Amino acid sequence: MITNNERIRIRRQMQRRIRDVVAERRRTRLLETPPEPPTDPTPDPHLSPL
Repeated sequence: MITNNERIRIRRQMQRRIRDVVAERRRTRLLETPPEPPTDPTPDPHLSPL
């Protein structure tokens, strides 16, 4: 028989593991996606025709 305290401890342990896995996946996803180049809405004046 599992006591109430053991049940709470197991639940917290599982939640901690889930948070760790989610954080690790988030870190790897941020490292895998290359940063997008900044899009400047204003054209470069040096490249515009005269």
